[in-house]
Amino acid sequence: MSDRTDIDREVREKLVEKGVSALSSTELLSILFQKGEGGMAALDLAERLLAGFGGSLSAMARCTIPELRVKENLGIRRAAIVAAALELGHREQSEKADKQEVIRTNQDVITMFRPLLVHLPHEEFWVIYLNTANRVVDRVRISQGGVSETVVDVRLVMKRAIANLARGIVLVHNHPSGSAQPSQVDKELTRKIADAAALFDILLVDHVIIAEQESFSFREHALLDH
Repeated sequence: MSDRTDIDREVREKLVEKGVSALSSTELLSILFQKGEGGMAALDLAERLLAGFGGSLSAMARCTIPELRVKENLGIRRAAIVAAALELGHREQSEKADKQEVIRTNQDVITMFRPLLVHLPHEEFWVIYLNTANRVVDRVRISQGGVSETVVDVRLVMKRAIANLARGIVLVHNHPSGSAQPSQVDKELTRKIADAAALFDILLVDHVIIAEQESFSFREHALLDH
């Protein structure tokens, strides 16, 4: 018992001495728990919980509080603490994303949308509208679908582009399946939007697909005509 308590104390001391960035995800979770169950160290409980999600905080964040409760018999108090901590992290990242004003690379797109899309259990399709300086003038969710696809109306994409006097657009959607590789439907939709945009002298800058552990840029993989 004392050895386990010593382990948890060492983690807390590490946090105070070196800061939160020095702690692993497991160690950070153990800080939330403070103590384990039935003589188990909080660090052991945190390790088992994270392992139950394949080591993925993103997978954990997609769980509801009732789902978290049954994992390692967390109970409602600890499940609520974990859910609150994950949501705070998500909101902090979303605040950073909201401040992104200029799109220069596909990484800028990923920075803007990963916090918004990576935890969703369904697909969402967004469009970023840019002016001539690649500054964001608008960003709009065009559609929301199921786990594997969402239906996109090209006319809605272009209507908003014209209303914003956009000179460029970036397409963004997520793949909850975990693979960021584009489907044939993704490729055909990208071509349709690129063709429609060209009629109004609007450039399709990129189409970025975001998944849990990876992303895919059409421009980076030379899948756009320009």
